[in-house]
Amino acid sequence: MAKHRHDKAAGDLVTRTPELTLADLCRRCELSERHILSYVSEGIIEPQGKNSGEWRFSRTHLIEIRRARRLERDLGLNAAGAALALELMDRIRKLEKRLEFYEKNPKTRVTDL
Repeated sequence: MAKHRHDKAAGDLVTRTPELTLADLCRRCELSERHILSYVSEGIIEPQGKNSGEWRFSRTHLIEIRRARRLERDLGLNAAGAALALELMDRIRKLEKRLEFYEKNPKTRVTDL
């Protein structure tokens, strides 16, 4: 069964099932293989498969690449900087969700900070 999530930015259902090859991903993103490999190396995207010839990517990887490209373009970051920024943004989003939960449930004990 395919994994799905709703992509609010695109306004449609996005599949997480890996179906794109490295060449497909390069074409769809209009990036070189070297650029995609830098995203893999920095952990921005994690393909399925043992080596680049077997790698498969899902459409959710396209979203992560767009986020990284926007950071590179708008802030002048390299792939390593984009990876760090994405990681921090995800961490902030998770912390905001936890904070929201505790604000809605003030009697809940915070035991695992």
